[in-house]
Amino acid sequence: MAIDLPEDHLALLASVDGAAARLLATVDALTDRQAEAGSALPGWSRGHVITHIARSADVYRWLLGLARTGVEPGPRADAATLERALRDGARRPAAELAADLRGSLDALREAAAEMPGERWPTLVSALAGWRHPAWFVLHRARREIETHHVDLAVGYTAADWPEDYVAWALDATLTALGARAFPLARVEAVDLGRVWNPAPEGPAVMGPGHELLAWLSGRADGAGLVTDGPLPSPPPWPQPPVPGWG
Repeated sequence: MAIDLPEDHLALLASVDGAAARLLATVDALTDRQAEAGSALPGWSRGHVITHIARSADVYRWLLGLARTGVEPGPRADAATLERALRDGARRPAAELAADLRGSLDALREAAAEMPGERWPTLVSALAGWRHPAWFVLHRARREIETHHVDLAVGYTAADWPEDYVAWALDATLTALGARAFPLARVEAVDLGRVWNPAPEGPAVMGPGHELLAWLSGRADGAGLVTDGPLPSPPPWPQPPVPGWG
């Protein structure tokens, strides 16, 4: 996979902005009681989900700062720090959660806007250790926002995901699954006109792209999909991109 920027980063950034605007509109409308209520993620309230997105945006901003200057912009939050921030922040009032999320997403947008074009191919490392160019931060941010917007379980569903996001996420997911010998022989997104063949053996499955992605990302059980055999259980999602960047 090339390190060079594969597309207009301004268009990609605009897609992140659109996802963020939709999410913020949802979060701004929450009451305190709704923010305290459970989300679609076991053991997490909506406050947990919102706090997690905000802290993830902080991590992405940190990575862009590193790519832009070549110097770490302060200490990097490790897993324990992020877990503590999640636990401490989840019970805040809805208005405070919304303000925190807006501030983090705005700061990420500003960091992206400040990035010189020649710095976008700079390699940075995810907390899990795998490396990627700085432009891939924008894909990660969009995926984070779109996925967890659904997890809030307040009306935004997989059917609301933009078509171009679904196509990109299916490409990335099925490429990674194919490299890991996930037993799925054929995947057809009937609305996208796309077919993937991740493995030489396994069932074939077909359905709308957003339903396929919801199943592969653990957001649905796949009951609405058409298949010629029992569906395997997808691994934890998302997987690191394949091929990677070293």
